[in-house]
Amino acid sequence: MTALDPKVERPELLSPLALAFVGDGVYELLVREHLLAQGNAPVGRLHSRTVELVSANAQSAAYERIATLLTPEEEAIYRRGRNANSTRCPKHTNPAVYRRATGMEALFGWLYLSGQVERANQLFAAVLESREGTEEER
Repeated sequence: MTALDPKVERPELLSPLALAFVGDGVYELLVREHLLAQGNAPVGRLHSRTVELVSANAQSAAYERIATLLTPEEEAIYRRGRNANSTRCPKHTNPAVYRRATGMEALFGWLYLSGQVERANQLFAAVLESREGTEEER
């Protein structure tokens, strides 16, 4: 993924939920690109797989996989997102899981808006590498 040309000069000054708002789209686009790179498939299957990979549970698990790879600055952005006061949590999702997912979205939003798209790609690749290992065990 390459940056579309974000116009935010100091993304670190945005609220963590605004970063998560952008990061939600960034993360989903990374997932969609990954799925398409695996080959052509029916749209319904692509959509189902996308929903599975961008769910709060999947994003929370993704954080656990990359936590040790984060720089102190990235970890601080993640914590800001995780600790943000969100007004809602879906009924079917554990609040702690939802907060970790919000932290992941804030991190990916900040990386994108600060022009660190290659770093976002690196972290996403690490998520996929560790996820493939767990899927092979099933």
